Amino acid sequence: MNHLLNKTRGDKVIWTLVVILAMMSLLVVYSSTGSLAYKMYRGNTEVYLFKQVVFIAIGLMLIYFAHLINYTLFSRIAQVLFWITVPLLLYTLFFGVKLNEGSRWIRLPIINLTFQTSDLAKLALFMYLSRMLSKKQNIIKDFKTGFVPVIIPIAITCLLIAPANLSTALLTGATSMMLLFIGRVRMKHLFLTGLVAMIPVLLLILSAVIQHNSNGIKAKAENRSRLTARVSTWVNRVETFMYGGNSQDDEDNYQVNQAKIAIAKGGIVGLGPGNSEQRNFLPHPYSDFIYAIIIEEYGIVGGAVVMFVYLIFLFRSIQLFRKCPYAFGAFLALALSFTLVIQAMANMAVNVNLFPVTGVTLPLLSMGGSSFLFTCVAIGLILSVSRYVEKSELKPAVQSSPENELS
Repeated sequence: MNHLLNKTRGDKVIWTLVVILAMMSLLVVYSSTGSLAYKMYRGNTEVYLFKQVVFIAIGLMLIYFAHLINYTLFSRIAQVLFWITVPLLLYTLFFGVKLNEGSRWIRLPIINLTFQTSDLAKLALFMYLSRMLSKKQNIIKDFKTGFVPVIIPIAITCLLIAPANLSTALLTGATSMMLLFIGRVRMKHLFLTGLVAMIPVLLLILSAVIQHNSNGIKAKAENRSRLTARVSTWVNRVETFMYGGNSQDDEDNYQVNQAKIAIAKGGIVGLGPGNSEQRNFLPHPYSDFIYAIIIEEYGIVGGAVVMFVYLIFLFRSIQLFRKCPYAFGAFLALALSFTLVIQAMANMAVNVNLFPVTGVTLPLLSMGGSSFLFTCVAIGLILSVSRYVEKSELKPAVQSSPENELS
């Protein structure tokens, strides 16, 4: 153990935040899986606690080993990895495991486990974007040679993710636009891209308005292809968000209302650890709606602490971006921290009804799955960059290019 600790490098604050979130995850997942455990394992809640312990242990190992790798190695594999994810996303879209009208997962042979290919695609995209931005800084203002080569990978990834998971596609696109802005892409190019991206969003809002004025008849996704099966769900969720409603028969209304009840019960300081009542009524209290359970048990104070932890994580990553002497590492750390924090804020916004219902989890806090493990890999890459920055600060006189570092 001492040997591992001695080899552990990187931003100590980020390490501390990861451990804090992991410990909080154990408490909240254990508390919020009561109803699921009763159905699946006759009330044996320790099953999910043990699974979460295993996921956290594997996740911490992934962070540790990823942070030991020279981050420039990821620049070399980014191009290959990105183009591998494109056929993976296509395969998932047409042949993946179908759940709730969307194909987001593929089943791995032999081990018979499923993983969400969009998680790998996001990681590959941000690695690839960081590489492209670092190499094209001298021509990034030019539309044909600078902007087009970086916007095409974003468009491909978002378009392939969107049919099954529109919220993830929108968050990925938003994170990419922020990275391009920091990467000195022309504002007019970003503005035009934003206008194009807003067209389907505005059509979605318009469809929700038309549906609401059509005697409240909800659209159904019957006999539709995998490309359009989720459209009615999106329209229904936007309509629910815009106009509200108390119909308990509607799934999205039910989720939002149960989350509101959980938050109202929590008050300022909460009901206390393990005392959640809405975990028995709220769908997915261990993943999509875990933040509502946190507020119910730990109050607004607990919810604010969780938000503060993510903001500190973002602040430390921005400092890392400013300190890193090499463009790829700086862009990589910022892109991965942006995507994690934006996902966290989106999940919180859904839970407090500031955003339509989505399927995004709360990074490092929601119950373990492929998203949890890919989040850990992303944090490991951020700490890999931090490890190099730390080493360069300790030895400024003999600072070398990271390409020459093989440790």
